[in-house]
Amino acid sequence: MAQVKTGDKVKVHYHGKLTNGETFDSSEGRAPLEFEVGSGMVIKGFDDGVTGMNVGEKKTVNIPFDEAYGPRNPEMLVEFPKDKFPEDMELEVGMPLMMNNGAGQQFQVVVTEIKEEVVMLDANHPLAGQDLVFDIELVEIVGGSPLIIMP
Repeated sequence: MAQVKTGDKVKVHYHGKLTNGETFDSSEGRAPLEFEVGSGMVIKGFDDGVTGMNVGEKKTVNIPFDEAYGPRNPEMLVEFPKDKFPEDMELEVGMPLMMNNGAGQQFQVVVTEIKEEVVMLDANHPLAGQDLVFDIELVEIVGGSPLIIMP
């Protein structure tokens, strides 16, 4: 039976949880996630967890934060002038917002504190600093990258 190796395209069902059991993502009710193993399409710990699996196999993978979304970076906490927000916007702590970095890329931030003149925003990935647990089921090995043999 074929085992998953780097370069294989695979389809998996997954259930992602925090170590306290809280679900943050799942493929339940959706098509399986398809990705190429080792290509950087998924976090390193997920890639490593799928490697070596057989079709139909299920397993639970514990992924430390350094193999997931990395540590929380204090430099990603930014002060943003309150007067730069639309006047009619009611800001709340915990509120997610989409920001633009000036180069056209959008990213999510979360309001962490509202002060007199500034709003504190956290631009860390929501799962940064978190150890993760994934229940994974390998549904299919779609095929690997084609080999090119040069003479």
